[in-house]
Amino acid sequence: MAFEIERKFLVIEPPPEIENYPHSEIRQGYLIVTDNDIEVRIRKKGGLYTETLKAGSGLVRQESEKEITEKQFEDHWPLTKDKRVQKVRYDIQYNGKLIELDIYSGELQGLIVAEVEFKSEQESSLFIPPQWFGEEVTHDERYKNKNLALHGRP
Repeated sequence: MAFEIERKFLVIEPPPEIENYPHSEIRQGYLIVTDNDIEVRIRKKGGLYTETLKAGSGLVRQESEKEITEKQFEDHWPLTKDKRVQKVRYDIQYNGKLIELDIYSGELQGLIVAEVEFKSEQESSLFIPPQWFGEEVTHDERYKNKNLALHGRP
């Protein structure tokens, strides 16, 4: 299992040229969510289907991801009822880092979140976000996708 070091921010207004960035629709649902910060999710992003196991909370988490077939995704999708999010993800290059900007739809319409992954905790602490980033919510459990899927918008 690999470690994921990621910071998350709310975004009030995305950059005006947002549609010029590469983007794809994402459907994801949760098969398992435990009280001790373990989750298993399935995701369709464009034509790619994955199953991901995450463990932990906060800045550094463990993550394991594997590709699954479209049939496996569709077979498991009904099991995620009432535990889903839909969003469009935009990939934005910024000072050598990739910003993944998620604009949610459906029940979470109006929520916009930016995530940035890092190679180390030190690198994450040196990151200076662009001006269009809002409040940092890395340690706010309400903004984890699993909690958005389970409980809706904070």
